[in-house]
Amino acid sequence: MTKNPLKQASITALAAAMLALTATAAQAETIDRSLVPIGSIQEVAAFSGPGPSGIVVTPEGRTFVGFPRHADDHAGMTLGELIDGKLVPYPSADVSLPSGLSDAKRLVSLHGMTLDKRGRLWLIDDGKRAGKPGIPAGAAKVVGIDLSSNSIVTSIELKDALRQDSHMNDLRIDLTHGSQGTAYVADSSFGDDPALVVVDLATGKQRRVLAGHPSIVAQKDFVTQLDGVPMRYDGKNTAFPHGGVDGLALTPDSSRLFYSPLTSRHLWSLPTAALSDFGLDDRQLAAQIKDEGEKVMVDGMDMDAQGRLYMTDAEHHQVLRRWPDGRLDVVVRDPRLVWPDGVFVTADSVYVTLGQWSRMGKGFDTRQPPYLLVKAPIEATPQFDAAQ
Repeated sequence: MTKNPLKQASITALAAAMLALTATAAQAETIDRSLVPIGSIQEVAAFSGPGPSGIVVTPEGRTFVGFPRHADDHAGMTLGELIDGKLVPYPSADVSLPSGLSDAKRLVSLHGMTLDKRGRLWLIDDGKRAGKPGIPAGAAKVVGIDLSSNSIVTSIELKDALRQDSHMNDLRIDLTHGSQGTAYVADSSFGDDPALVVVDLATGKQRRVLAGHPSIVAQKDFVTQLDGVPMRYDGKNTAFPHGGVDGLALTPDSSRLFYSPLTSRHLWSLPTAALSDFGLDDRQLAAQIKDEGEKVMVDGMDMDAQGRLYMTDAEHHQVLRRWPDGRLDVVVRDPRLVWPDGVFVTADSVYVTLGQWSRMGKGFDTRQPPYLLVKAPIEATPQFDAAQ
């Protein structure tokens, strides 16, 4: 039988084309889409000294950044305001910098911060300095600042609720309970005793709740992968940064507090009517905890006016958003987001501090300044005026 060379050549060419197409398709399908950046970020500030943690940006654009001393007992400011391209100690140099003031009168180690519904700045001072044993009297406190006068209007020392291995990490302010409001503080613990701390802002009354509850403590079988290195939680021997209850977020109406341990993949919430009630014991509080489902490893959290929860995701260099119906999306993903830490949401942007904490752990510290403060755009809350 005589072969048709033209037909044979056509078949050969077709086969080669199909093979090339298959190879191209195979190559495209093997690209890891999780490495593809999403969204855009703007570098707001770069810090060459101590790493930043807490962040607040007011509706007027005033920007406050905290620099804790629990990992590095630095000689710089622990709270600063960005003003005209400069970082200025806030509310004053003697309060924010090491000074002759007592620990009760100055800021020792500023960690989490937030704004309340009246526009006041609230801070949690964990009182801990690296290399110093324990936490001195007066050092750990809840502090409120009136931004119109730039003066401290509330300072409540943490006494009854404090442990010497406490790590007072973040706080939220609920003005719907208590005559002057109630503060909820996450004590992540430098040891093995994390808890939520509740403080009546009018009386200073305080207590620890839910210590030892599964929603508060580190997840025993937790495994993570940071900077490409898989690691397992192993109590005090854990190589990576770990801890109990860490991120906090209040719903827009302050009716529920969302929270999660740092070393956990579960999100939880509690009604603030119960959490603020000093008459309820841990058993009664635990009965009202809601398991909100799984998530990623999360450090900082914040919620916008639409009830969308923003969570920093160090494993994937991104900020994740959880909608009220439980669905998730990625707001921004970028290789520069090395351990996104503190997060604050404004009407049109999400601000994030990048502490590089994944590069500091048991026996190692490979962090490299500068540390960044970045922001990414989000959809603004729709604005309407029925009179027009």
